[in-house]
Amino acid sequence: MKGPYVKKAVALEYGANAAPVLVARGEGELAREILRRAQEQGIWVAQDEQLVALLSRVELEQEIPPELYTAVAVILSWVYWLRGMKPGDEKRHPTS
Repeated sequence: MKGPYVKKAVALEYGANAAPVLVARGEGELAREILRRAQEQGIWVAQDEQLVALLSRVELEQEIPPELYTAVAVILSWVYWLRGMKPGDEKRHPTS
């Protein structure tokens, strides 16, 4: 992916899980690859360096900690709005 330098990136999966799960994280070239794959799959990307820093501490394949629910919910509500979804739709029709 060309463009500005990307320091860190994380990827969350939510839908079939009780809480979002960290499915990828990386720095530098790996971060750019995470963003490239998201873009290829039409996944919305939000930029929040502080949230990425906190999520980078979560182990892979683990649910995010409850203290990050509100911050992640804000991002998810933005994604829902962009996709024309409402809460609960992710349980019926998982998206990438």
